[in-house]
Amino acid sequence: MIRLAVPSIEEDDLLAVREALASGHLVQGPRVAAFEREVAKLIGVPHAVAVSNCTCALHLALLALDVKPGDVCVVTAYSWISTANVIELCGARPVFVDVDPETFNIDVGHLEKTLEALMSSAESARRVKAVLPVHTFGQMADMRGVSDVCERWDIPIVEDAACALGAALHGRQAGRWSTMACFSFHPRKAITTGEGGMVTTNDDTLARRIRALRNHGQDPDASPPDFVMPGYNYRLTEFQAALGLTQMAKLERVIGARRRAAAVYDGLLAGTALQPPRTLAGADHVYQSYVALLPARAAGRRREIIAGAKAADVETQLGTIHMPVTTFFRGRYGHRAGDFPVTDAVAATALALPLYESITPEEQCTAVDVVLGLVG
Repeated sequence: MIRLAVPSIEEDDLLAVREALASGHLVQGPRVAAFEREVAKLIGVPHAVAVSNCTCALHLALLALDVKPGDVCVVTAYSWISTANVIELCGARPVFVDVDPETFNIDVGHLEKTLEALMSSAESARRVKAVLPVHTFGQMADMRGVSDVCERWDIPIVEDAACALGAALHGRQAGRWSTMACFSFHPRKAITTGEGGMVTTNDDTLARRIRALRNHGQDPDASPPDFVMPGYNYRLTEFQAALGLTQMAKLERVIGARRRAAAVYDGLLAGTALQPPRTLAGADHVYQSYVALLPARAAGRRREIIAGAKAADVETQLGTIHMPVTTFFRGRYGHRAGDFPVTDAVAATALALPLYESITPEEQCTAVDVVLGLVG
């Protein structure tokens, strides 16, 4: 089977986890702190706060901004469902924005129109608490455009950078364009801690609040312990952090391999029925996934194509989720097909091909041949 994703786990990773387990110190100790320092150094910010997963990271970022019932957060329509779920979990409403057909990221023009409408009255303007652009599949959104629009109304930006550790735009790292950014270490990402997430920020007050919220509301600086707010148990374990530290040492190598594999796919798909992904000018894509578009005529057969590829020992998958038309958000807010026409088209035709550090050009050729044979 040519798998969709294979994490780059090696002997040094196994040894680091074993040593952490043998230490008997298993939760949020020196390895977590060291992992946080390494991520903060990469991003170029003073604070990185490790948490259980990226959903927790997003949730805490919004809570740190005091997002509460009745508030509004503006978000892309096309992302994994947690991006919108965390807004609902704060009691707020997600206002969705259509995506760019080339990059699958939030469309800056539509974002501007959405915010103009929301900010046109004092009543709705006071409820807008954040904008959440997503760096879809490892390519950064047009953060120059997003930043320009948000600065006009002084709206905080929370980058959903789950897929984008190591990505950059115009030489500036993902995580450096916003009030806060949230990263994932899920096994499908370039590096992994199994599950795990991180919030990064320049803001001392927000960082301190997130550190308290992740650990039952405990003051991170108090001794003896004191609890200054209701909080969560969103902590990262020491053995996950030990894995994160050894994985961080491989990040550049893994991203380089993924970019080379993406270039192979670009060549294989040239002139075929599958449309390869586009890269924004100035963007350094890290290819968390390689997502091509099926021809529109094959959209209705995507499930059949995925099943047929699996039967031929090639694992493929849909891209990600059209969040507004899922059962919950459709029922709650009345979204329908046609409300977000670009997302409609992309979500119906996106297909993720196998991509990981150790994939070979021969395996990629096989994967493409199988999919094209099924597309017909």
